Amino acid sequence: MAAPDPIAIGEKDVFSLTDKGNAELKAPGTSLSLAELETLVLLDGKATVTQVVQSARNPALGEVSETLRKLIRANLVVSAAEMRSEGLEFGGAFSLPSQANASPGVGSLQQQGFLVRIARRPAGKRELKNGQRLSVLVVDDDQDLCKLLRTYLMLEGFVVQTAANRAEIVAAFQGGTVPDLVLLDVQMPDADGFDVLARIRKHPTLKAVPVIMLTAEAMRAAVLKGLRAGVNGYVTKPFEPDLLVSAVKAVLGLSGGARAG
Repeated sequence: MAAPDPIAIGEKDVFSLTDKGNAELKAPGTSLSLAELETLVLLDGKATVTQVVQSARNPALGEVSETLRKLIRANLVVSAAEMRSEGLEFGGAFSLPSQANASPGVGSLQQQGFLVRIARRPAGKRELKNGQRLSVLVVDDDQDLCKLLRTYLMLEGFVVQTAANRAEIVAAFQGGTVPDLVLLDVQMPDADGFDVLARIRKHPTLKAVPVIMLTAEAMRAAVLKGLRAGVNGYVTKPFEPDLLVSAVKAVLGLSGGARAG
C-alpha cells in the first residue's frame, strides 16, 4: 500500500482543534500519545507552528510537524485559515483571550481555561480475577468532595481511601497496600500535587500507579506540566462525578465495573 501523501506544514501556519479534537480531549478516555495530547493542548487557533515548537517538550520542528500530520489525518486538527474560510468558530479546549503582544512561544499558556478532561487508556483491557476489587486513593482537602467521590466510587465497586494533608498522604502510602489508582488534587494546604506526583513517579513501588490530577485551575501550563510529569489523566473542577468515574475506569483499562464476580 502506498504511503499517504505528506501534508505540507509551514512554520507560520496556524492550526486549531476540530470538534472531534475537542471531544478527544474531553472524552472519558483517549489512546493518543503524550506528544499528540501535548500538541492538542498547545493549539489554540492563534499560535503558529514555530510558537508551538518553542513550547513543546521536545522542540524539534520535524517531530512537531509529523505529530500535526497525524492529528490532521485523524481529523482532530485543521488549519485555522481553512476554518475561517468556512465561517466556522475555532479554538482549542480552552477559552482564552487573544494576546496582541504575546512573548515568543504560546503566550496563552498562562491564561485561564475552562474545561479539561483527559484520561489516557492503557494499551490493553484489564481482566479482573473472580472477586477482585480495585482500590482508589482520593487525595483532596475538600472533605465534601471526598465524601461524594467515595460514594460514587464505592457504588461502582471500588475500595476507596482518602487523604487530606501531607501526613495522611504519607500514612496512606505506608499502609502496606498500593492503590490501583490515585486521584490527586493539585493544591492542598500543606502539599503540592505536582511534588506528590514527582515523588510517586520516583518511588520504586509506586512509580507505575496511575494518577489522575484534579484542579480548579485549567491552565495550559499546568496541564502540560502534569502530562510531562507522568499523569494518566487531568480533570478540572467542577466536574460531574459520573464523568470522573468514567475517566477512572478508562485509565484502569476497565470496560465495566471495578470488581469481578
